[in-house]
Amino acid sequence: MGLLRTMMPPKIQLLAVLAFGVAMLFIENQIQKLEESRAKLEHTIARHQVAEVEQRHSEDSGRESSPLSERDDMVIIYNRVPKTASTSFTNIAYDLCGKNRFHVLHINTTKNNPVMSLQDQVRFVRNVTSWRAMKPGFYHGHVAYLDFSKYSAKSKPMYINVVRDPIERLVSYYYFLRFGDDYRPGLRRRKQGDKKTFDECVSSGGSDCAAEKLWMQIPFFCGHHSECWNAGSRWALEQAKFNLVNEYLLVGVTEELEDFIMILEAALPRFFKGATDLYRTGKKSHLRKTTEKKPPTKETISKLQQSNIWKMENEFYEFALEQFQFVRAHAVREKDGELFVLAQSFFYEKIYPKVS
Repeated sequence: MGLLRTMMPPKIQLLAVLAFGVAMLFIENQIQKLEESRAKLEHTIARHQVAEVEQRHSEDSGRESSPLSERDDMVIIYNRVPKTASTSFTNIAYDLCGKNRFHVLHINTTKNNPVMSLQDQVRFVRNVTSWRAMKPGFYHGHVAYLDFSKYSAKSKPMYINVVRDPIERLVSYYYFLRFGDDYRPGLRRRKQGDKKTFDECVSSGGSDCAAEKLWMQIPFFCGHHSECWNAGSRWALEQAKFNLVNEYLLVGVTEELEDFIMILEAALPRFFKGATDLYRTGKKSHLRKTTEKKPPTKETISKLQQSNIWKMENEFYEFALEQFQFVRAHAVREKDGELFVLAQSFFYEKIYPKVS
């Protein structure tokens, strides 16, 4: 090859290099088009499947049907925040759904937009509350909290979620966009090819690591109000706290995911019976890790912590952590270094009138 290069005139060499470059660009463009076509096809198939189910549901709605039992008339919504171990936890639900006899549905929004249009909000509420064939159901997706009572829904789902240290979550997401993870290693990511470290990004004032990118967990809990997505909004922070306490059955933290799963199993065995043992087996399907992730330096962390956005997101994280630890303290006990779920600690007495 080297001998051939020396024999070729410079102009021919230049043309060959240009031709090679054009060919590579053409191939990359074709790959991108194929990926877009595949995504569109998957979306079309999904819409067709939903349309078929909705049609069957509308045909059956006029027929008399027996009401679902209380244990089966249940819906859980896990409006998962990106890079909080959400895929690891969701895979447990997929592994358990056959054995425990419930349905798992992924809420796939266009371009992963967490905010639904008003018409989609109405459709979603209607689907979740009246889709009998999918009950009991476990819905999961990167969507902001939605208040079902706003739409006069007859019943409300139970919300659960997991949060993570804000900077750790952003660092994980930054490298995920560039290098992917060990769950789908062959998938091409949006920022693939960008070798800049997170430290270098912060030092140079890059947009992918800006403080505004920390604003994620608060709006997911705050919901579909416009103010929720106004980075640095004190109102959004307080609304997120209110929803966490009043609208969520349980909110765990990534750093203590096993305890979160253990409490869920104790509270909702209809869905999560066997979840703790399944998590402890360490199967690869439950362990998703971002590759090529480099921990940020103290200087980088200190720079991000100077922003008001970090202070608010961290305040929300600390609030969620305190609430989770409070719930855990009243749900489990530690013995010999292991946690055990507490047995029922209440009973009924002095029941009147007496049955003769």
